[in-house]
Amino acid sequence: MHTLTNNNEKKTLIVIILTVVTMFAEIAFGYMTHSMALLADGFHMGTHAFALFLTFIAYVLIRKFKNSPLFPSGTDKIGTLTAYTSSLFLGFTGLWIISEAILRIIKPVQIQFNEAILVAVIGLIVNSICIFVMEYSEEHKSEHEDYNFKAAYYHILADALTSILAIIALFAGKYFNLIIFDPLIGILGGILILRWSAGLIKHTVTVLVDMRKE
Repeated sequence: MHTLTNNNEKKTLIVIILTVVTMFAEIAFGYMTHSMALLADGFHMGTHAFALFLTFIAYVLIRKFKNSPLFPSGTDKIGTLTAYTSSLFLGFTGLWIISEAILRIIKPVQIQFNEAILVAVIGLIVNSICIFVMEYSEEHKSEHEDYNFKAAYYHILADALTSILAIIALFAGKYFNLIIFDPLIGILGGILILRWSAGLIKHTVTVLVDMRKE
């Protein structure tokens, strides 16, 4: 269990570095090119970087207090508590995406398709690398599932999903003038992210309150 936790800590740190570097690059180029799309995506990545940072801090605390008398029952719940907090951030992300999409339906805005597609592709490439690094697989699904790592993985997966859906919607808008696809697909992505968030909240709360599984 501790070997797996240490591996997950290292993977999380690598993903944080990739996310933060991309975030600063997008914000810097956004200011230089006056691109709101780049700026918005850069700051959006910042929220995921913060959630990933919480995951990493939890691993540091778990390792530091592994044999501490302060935690006679072990330190596993530190990670579960962080996962719960991170899943709340994930839920807020889903709600934000849905609210922005509804606002776009009510009050459509002019989309700079080429610029937006570039941002979405950059985001997808970075998140694909992060998913490869994290390698969430069957080895993490056990009686002592690492919900801390799972929450971090869902944040990256959510970002990748929004990038894929955005690319589909932007191409539909650019080449077929289906502008309505952009907010509709945004709502679909937001709902899926909310489902991930709700499932993770349910599992982490079960662990935190020692609820007996049926």
